[in-house]
Amino acid sequence: MKIVLDTNVLVSGLLSPFGPSGEIVRMLFSGELVLHIDARILSEYQDVLNRSKFKFNKDHIGVLIDFIRQYGQFISSSPLKNRLPDPDDEPFLEVAIAGKVKSLVTGNTVHYPSLPREGINIFSPSEFLEFYRKQNKTTEPGA
Repeated sequence: MKIVLDTNVLVSGLLSPFGPSGEIVRMLFSGELVLHIDARILSEYQDVLNRSKFKFNKDHIGVLIDFIRQYGQFISSSPLKNRLPDPDDEPFLEVAIAGKVKSLVTGNTVHYPSLPREGINIFSPSEFLEFYRKQNKTTEPGA
């Protein structure tokens, strides 16, 4: 399943590996999910993960960014027709729309009002996991 992952979910997943965000990060590494990104998103991931307040190991950040760069799907997008309240959130929705992903997963669903979504599901991590499980139940043989 193709998704876009807001930076806050990536950070949360690394800080709390056994919560919903951590499960989503593990799903990315296992190949169950395909992460759609662009250069702006990758740059934000790198900038935020390198903030001293998180105390992430710099070598581990490098490995993570390399993994995302290698296995993420780079998408070219167009600017949104309807702007978001926070312009920093726009690359995530632009990539989601251009990549025709199933979901944009964020810890801040209120940052994505209905109008500019263009049919993209905006889910919190726990909402996404529920959606993902329901999708897989309906596609499993014999379900």
